[in-house]
Amino acid sequence: MTKEEKKQSQLNRATLFAGGLQGLRNQRQNRFELWLLAVVVVLLALIIVPKGGLIPNYYIPGDIATRDIKSPRDLLIEDAPLTEAKRAEAADNSPIIYRFDATAGARSLEQVGETFHLFTVRQSGVESIDYDEFLSQLEDELGISLIAADFQETLSFFANQNVTILADKLLHPVFALPIVANLQKFKVDRDSGIVVIDTQDERDLDQRLFTGTIGLNDALSLANEKLLQIPEVTTAQQQLLLELVTQQLSPSLVFDQLETDQRQALAREQVAPVLFQVKKGEMVVREGARVTAEQIVKLQEIRDSGRDNRSIQTAAGLIICSLLLIYVGFYFAKRNISKFCPDLRDLLFLAGVAVSLFVLIKISIFIAAGVGTNFAYIESSAYLYAIPFALGAMLVRIVLNSETAFLFSVCCAILAGVLFGNSLLMAFYVLTSSLVGAHGVRHCQRRTTLYRAGLWIGLINVAMIIGIHLLSGRNFELQLLWKLGFGMLGGISSAVIVNGTIPLVELLFKYTTDIKLLELANMNAPILRELMIEAPGTYHHSILVGNLAEAAAEAVNANPLLTRVAAYYHDIGKIKKPLYFIENSGGQRNKHDKLTPSMSALILTSHVKDGIDLAREHRLGSEIIEIIQQHHGTGLIKFFYERAKNQSDPGVQQVDERDYRYHGPKPQTREAALIMLADAVEAASRTLTDPTPARIQGMVQKLINNIFIDGQLNECDLTLKDLNLIAKSFNRILSGSFHHRVDYPEPVHIVREKNGNSEPGVVKEKVRTKSANSDRKPPEAAQDPEAATAKDSSEDLKRLGIS
Repeated sequence: MTKEEKKQSQLNRATLFAGGLQGLRNQRQNRFELWLLAVVVVLLALIIVPKGGLIPNYYIPGDIATRDIKSPRDLLIEDAPLTEAKRAEAADNSPIIYRFDATAGARSLEQVGETFHLFTVRQSGVESIDYDEFLSQLEDELGISLIAADFQETLSFFANQNVTILADKLLHPVFALPIVANLQKFKVDRDSGIVVIDTQDERDLDQRLFTGTIGLNDALSLANEKLLQIPEVTTAQQQLLLELVTQQLSPSLVFDQLETDQRQALAREQVAPVLFQVKKGEMVVREGARVTAEQIVKLQEIRDSGRDNRSIQTAAGLIICSLLLIYVGFYFAKRNISKFCPDLRDLLFLAGVAVSLFVLIKISIFIAAGVGTNFAYIESSAYLYAIPFALGAMLVRIVLNSETAFLFSVCCAILAGVLFGNSLLMAFYVLTSSLVGAHGVRHCQRRTTLYRAGLWIGLINVAMIIGIHLLSGRNFELQLLWKLGFGMLGGISSAVIVNGTIPLVELLFKYTTDIKLLELANMNAPILRELMIEAPGTYHHSILVGNLAEAAAEAVNANPLLTRVAAYYHDIGKIKKPLYFIENSGGQRNKHDKLTPSMSALILTSHVKDGIDLAREHRLGSEIIEIIQQHHGTGLIKFFYERAKNQSDPGVQQVDERDYRYHGPKPQTREAALIMLADAVEAASRTLTDPTPARIQGMVQKLINNIFIDGQLNECDLTLKDLNLIAKSFNRILSGSFHHRVDYPEPVHIVREKNGNSEPGVVKEKVRTKSANSDRKPPEAAQDPEAATAKDSSEDLKRLGIS
């Protein structure tokens, strides 16, 4: 295997291993994102779901109220005692159900006849009768006691067919009457209202049919009277007949307990609850007063109405919906929005802002409820418009970007609508306020920008409140003025809170906001003063790079402030070895003349690492550190690379180009790319001997093309159109920097001294001639174009050392 093959194999293994590590990091990050999302959603559910207010518990009537309490909403409260009384009354008024069996009497007579027939069968079927045994059998079958002494006579009596026919005829009128078991209860129920149902066809019968209803005892008395009409009946036989009738007689009119209970239950269910209304803002109890039973019911209802969503089912539903909302929004933005690429720090920041915002909203709701009870002339809902809903989106926009702030605003607005009782109008209000706030602080380079954004939020809040008021169908009233005032206060308070929160965010999350950049832009910063003293050429170069990069950033809609400030600090690493960079040599001998090309390249590349260390030491922020690391990309130090190739022995191993390249990475953002371009252009502009606009334009275009061809801009989102705008911006700035001055005439007395004793008129003529041609440069000596080019190239290399 050749050396080149071994090197390629090692490179492939390194690439594979690096990809495995990156894949492992991605998996860990994905797991962390999912866990963070789950925690945030659960916390938001715990904040949003409980709706209870600060309503104290009063357990018994007579407790003293500790403060005034007003109803936070319109309520319909059930009067439980009155409702129960009405339901009991409905149950009492429900008809009592009886069932009438018209065949009951006939079946009783039939059973008596079968008893007579039984006596006849038993007597005729036995030739030699053992009366004791026969008596015992009849008693078992009939269920009555028989007297042995009169048994022979009883058998003869029942065996007589005339007796059977006569008994049936006498008992039929009695058994045909409606017979009830308890006549007294029947009469009471009839007075209350009864319904008699025919057991045969389940139809209601006319109650007039039952005016002659008799009780069971009355029926037996009538049967006894009828049985006395049978001729030649003895007392024992009459008693036996009565026992038989008593045994077989059953009531034809029976009380139906089950049906009655069902109808009473139905009647109770049909009674609607008795409700009394409590209007929103109505004073329920006053401080120092004794709490009544009715007030306790109202207070309990207020607490219960606020806890309608405090259930596991509602919480689970909210968690599912919130999880899908945030995850789908995050996934869509990450796949479709190029600027949306949050890292773990950004995700932690977004989670903290979201949870803090909803905690603030929840606390504000409780405060509004408490304040509303003390100021009865202002609706409690009016105070809610003073909540600084926009502060979350403003913080996200200041720290991150507009795309992230938009997604954050949409998610928070929807969840805020859920928090306020699934209110779509409140979701509109929160979303509009958040978007206006995020737009107002898009380039927050002064503290006044925050308050200007707060004022705009307040004005939009006022317009939204008017729209919501009209949508609610309410007329213009005094409460609307209070709401408008609180809406304006909500906008101003957002700005005030954000102004005080930004330093805390910068401290906790190590962000570099525009306000932090303004502080870093102070030229009296310690690191910049050290740069000015130790490396004055680099200091001046950094200021010019900042001017070029800032103008280009404005042309391509990048962040001008970040670009300018990062340009100030991009070469602070040269403080460590300032004399090894040509701009700081001050005309001294070039120190690289005594060094090998590889050592010179190592010194030049080390200023990037030194700059990163100094930036971390002075806490300049991750954005500036990344730009310092990327502002040379993986560019080639061409001068020392060519020198190394010229000095190398052709028979020995060739010079490796990678040893003469910066370690990178390539610029990842437009701001880093702009500083790379501005750095190269400003350095090259120093080599122009006659910086005319045409030469400046050619130099700028050549440098940008070389950097583009070298692939240094492959990993940032600059387009060809952007590069064209950047070139125009550089040309305009450099043309202004290298403009020609007017050659003003010298004073007359100096001209006289230079011209000796010349006549005054001649002197005036000379001065006038010089003044007339002051905007023209004197002709230069003709130069060999190739020699001029060689000289320019030499100067370029001396000046740049990195081109």
